[in-house]
Amino acid sequence: MKTHYEVRYAAHPEDVKRFDTQQIRRHFLVTDIMKADEVRLVYSHYDRLIIGGACPAKEPLELSPIGPIRGGFFLERRELGIINVGGPGAVSADGQDFEIDFKEALYVGRGVKTVLFKSRDSSRPARFYLNSATAHAAYPVQKVTQKNAVIADLGSAESSNQRRIFKLLINDVIKTCQLQMGMTELKTGSVWNTMPPHVHDRRMEAYFYFEVPKGQPVCHFMGEPGETRHIWLGNEEAVISPDWSIHSAAGTSNYTFIWGMAGENLDFGDMDAVAADDLK
Repeated sequence: MKTHYEVRYAAHPEDVKRFDTQQIRRHFLVTDIMKADEVRLVYSHYDRLIIGGACPAKEPLELSPIGPIRGGFFLERRELGIINVGGPGAVSADGQDFEIDFKEALYVGRGVKTVLFKSRDSSRPARFYLNSATAHAAYPVQKVTQKNAVIADLGSAESSNQRRIFKLLINDVIKTCQLQMGMTELKTGSVWNTMPPHVHDRRMEAYFYFEVPKGQPVCHFMGEPGETRHIWLGNEEAVISPDWSIHSAAGTSNYTFIWGMAGENLDFGDMDAVAADDLK
């Protein structure tokens, strides 16, 4: 088994204004998240969120502590959100197995010592997308499916942003410390997400794009509302969005993305809207 991680430091918005394309991608784009028989993690200094993936193809994978955590086990002072974007799988939390199928989620609370990722069919391995945040309390391990989610339908076909939001690991569904996760599916013919955009100074966010058709890239928009930047990305790539940044995207086809947040509060609606006409 192999664990790979890297550290990303926070950047001031005044500095980001001077970044070229390669610098923007190096600081904010997360690639190679899913690799067979590896756990791959990025430790971000934005609210200490960890972004990553586990793809157990030939054998189970264990979630091991990485250097920046400096703990005896990964969840000694952390909580974990998991969403499966691959074949049927299971997650073992201190010996208890939870079957996690495609687009199902699992919350694992602080204090769980052993987390194992497993695939049920080696020809179609599970692909577990991971977000982890620091935690002040221990809450129970809990599976959440789309049937348990809070669902919101937003946008319209006329504005090319008709979408369905599945609020999975949020405080309206389960108890968490600060981690909030969910999934947004764009309807056929729609390409814009989170438009008009917003910022929320109280928390950062990460977007993980999947079900992106080959040859149909997504352009993610970030930066301050009056000083925007963009990142082109493909399937199963993620973007770190600082608390001062907008987060929105348009693709050349419809797609799905997972959003994860960590920070000051748990109110999903706590956001500062930005009018599309004010974007620069």
